[in-house]
Amino acid sequence: MPQPRKYPRPEGFTATARFHVRYADTDQMGHVYYANYLIYFEMARSEWMRSAGLPYSKFENMGYIVPVVEAHVRYRRRIFYDDLVEVKTGVKPVSKTRFRFSYEVRRAGEEPILADGWTVHTVLDGDGRPQRIPDLFLDMMERHAGGGEPGETRD
Repeated sequence: MPQPRKYPRPEGFTATARFHVRYADTDQMGHVYYANYLIYFEMARSEWMRSAGLPYSKFENMGYIVPVVEAHVRYRRRIFYDDLVEVKTGVKPVSKTRFRFSYEVRRAGEEPILADGWTVHTVLDGDGRPQRIPDLFLDMMERHAGGGEPGETRD
């Protein structure tokens, strides 16, 4: 029997996006449509960047774009309209040009993981050419690798 795939847990410094599920996010069966989880991941990723001090907009203004090149979601339990949801995320480099955000989705104040997964991103310049992860971003990941709450850095 195949073993379940192990999904990386958010590690080090994490940030959490917290929101109520909109009616527009649900499908005919009354729970969150599967593709919307990737939007929720993006919300958490943006929160991580803001909390760590480098919003995506600033990163892009520096001439970089960071497209998703791989995405995985494991759906464990259903999420419904108006549920208060928290998406926790952390990030780490996986190569010289790629980094991975890991995610856990829960109802606020509850332990069970409703969904988890990850996205892998590459760094491109404005002309679409692959670039090394900028030192500024690597330094930010390392500064926040010790864990803690959003906005807290390791000394």
